[in-house]
Amino acid sequence: MGREIAIRFAAEGASVVLSGRNQDRGEEVANEIQSHNGNSLFLAGDVSEPEYNKQLVSTTIEHFGKLNGIVTNAGTLGLGSVTELSLEDWDQTFKTNINAVFYLLKYAIPEIVKNEDGIAIVNASIAAFKSFPNHPAYCASKAGLVALVRQVAVDYGPKLRINSICPGPVDTPMIWDSAKAFPDPKQAVNQAADATLMKRLGTPKDVADLALFLATESSGWITGSSFNIDGGIMARG
Repeated sequence: MGREIAIRFAAEGASVVLSGRNQDRGEEVANEIQSHNGNSLFLAGDVSEPEYNKQLVSTTIEHFGKLNGIVTNAGTLGLGSVTELSLEDWDQTFKTNINAVFYLLKYAIPEIVKNEDGIAIVNASIAAFKSFPNHPAYCASKAGLVALVRQVAVDYGPKLRINSICPGPVDTPMIWDSAKAFPDPKQAVNQAADATLMKRLGTPKDVADLALFLATESSGWITGSSFNIDGGIMARG
């Protein structure tokens, strides 16, 4: 999803700073953007570390002169029931899923609000509202993101618009990792697709389309909101 969002934003004229732990994959996306005359650079690091988030902001200002907005997308699952999940996995899930968003917001907001019309988009999940077996850390951390987005909207409007997107089952490597919590992972993924009213998994492009809308003036009166993009799973209950 993060890859598709970055490519889509760059295609619309945004200068994009990419983040991630995998140097090869990050540079591959940056090179793809540049091959289509886009403007991008990649900075490797771990978003769960405060200093890396500070560096992302300073690198953006150094190379592009300003920061108009951010999209947060990193996530990890932390599989296991409450009694089975290790303390380390619980902590790491929260470090990646919610602490990292706090760090980036903390360092990015002072730069974003200089522009009067800044945006932030936080990739959460329908797991903020719907429980899944053996996903306590994931569900709790995603619910925390939705609450954090509402609170940031209160403190920093009107100079900053911030919203969360809450995908359902999207065809990415993470859904297959998530399916490992079930006895038959392949069946679990197929059932997730069938559970949608649209009878298919979402695609990264579906999510990128929503993110782009929330980054533009077409959504200029929307802030502090959460948008389910789930093929209708939440509608059917």
